[in-house]
Amino acid sequence: MNPKQRKLTLPPLPAVLGSILSVQIGAALAKGLFPALGAAGTTTLRIGLSALMLILVNRPNFSKLSRQQWNAVISYGICLGAMNGIYYLALSRIPLGMAVTLEFIGPLMLAVVGSKRKIEFLWVLLAAAGIAFIAPWNGKGIDLFGAGMALLAGVFWAGYILLGRRTSAVLEGKQAVTIGMIFATLVILPFGISSGGLLHFTPLMILPAVALALFSSAIPFSLEIYALKHIPAKTFSILMSLEPAVAAICGMIFLKEFLSLTEWAAVSLVVIASAGATLTKEQTDIK
Repeated sequence: MNPKQRKLTLPPLPAVLGSILSVQIGAALAKGLFPALGAAGTTTLRIGLSALMLILVNRPNFSKLSRQQWNAVISYGICLGAMNGIYYLALSRIPLGMAVTLEFIGPLMLAVVGSKRKIEFLWVLLAAAGIAFIAPWNGKGIDLFGAGMALLAGVFWAGYILLGRRTSAVLEGKQAVTIGMIFATLVILPFGISSGGLLHFTPLMILPAVALALFSSAIPFSLEIYALKHIPAKTFSILMSLEPAVAAICGMIFLKEFLSLTEWAAVSLVVIASAGATLTKEQTDIK
């Protein structure tokens, strides 16, 4: 094999894990902008800056896209924008841990539907048990609208996985995520403008905003669109069950949010499920 062909190859597993870590670092950074800009304003800033960065770096060639590629990437971008806008709306009403937990139900259901072997159901059940431990079943202070938005964001997350895989099959990853982010910006921009949150943006927010765009969108979505081309949607979904665990760890490190023993049990179950899904994945799954 030509060494040049292997030079930039990244295994899909580190790509997914890097994406998860990057998103949670971005969530921690968003804490500083969210109170001033609001959900729609923060999402618009995050998606818009990410799109601008990706355009400057990747320089997409719009003239060479076929009708099939346009159809795929537009659907992907619309779903991406909706997923982020709805999730941030949920996050403005309910705690981060609850939002991540409820949102993950979408990818988890996708994993259940896509599973065929019995061993895969075991990992899904373990991940589900972890989510059950994280979920606040006592019902105290739960905002039903926020919880509903988190569940709806999970539906779009499942759609993002499917549409991302379809798009990555017909369009090179960098081009796909760059053009997709443009359409995601178009989806969220009207809400960001109408909310009035962007009017509160100050020069002191520039660096946090750039970091937020990089860690929450540009880096993770680029990694995910690459990973989705190399692993099945159901495997990607189960690997993403690490999201609550990484969120808990980042919350502890960056936000001083510490876990109870029950929550650590949930983290352990989720890690076991994700590791098991990776170790038992058939080699023929990767195309």
